[in-house]
Amino acid sequence: MAYDIRLVKLVSGEMVLGKWNAEREVLQDPAVLQTIPTAQGSVQMLLLPFGYPFDTEMEGEIDGRHVLYQYRHVPEDIKTKYLEASTNLTLSAPGGLDLSGLGGKITDLSKIIK
Repeated sequence: MAYDIRLVKLVSGEMVLGKWNAEREVLQDPAVLQTIPTAQGSVQMLLLPFGYPFDTEMEGEIDGRHVLYQYRHVPEDIKTKYLEASTNLTLSAPGGLDLSGLGGKITDLSKIIK
């Protein structure tokens, strides 16, 4: 089953990834995409369950009326990491990209995005 993975900005300012349900107009299994500056001047990206630290699973839904902005393009690597984190499955990496060190519920995407 192909999911419609969307990256949105909520009215609260958070960047959230999730599976869009067009019939109900909700974002299901939301995860926060958080950027963290490093001492070296670069940025790390973390993918966390929306309710973290109290909810450690990517479950629940966000009503579409809380979406302020929808990004047109979501990088495939971020979609892949989201699907791996939300389903506990490892997906093959396109082009031989080594993602072996990025498994689990909390994901450091800095190795992908430069």
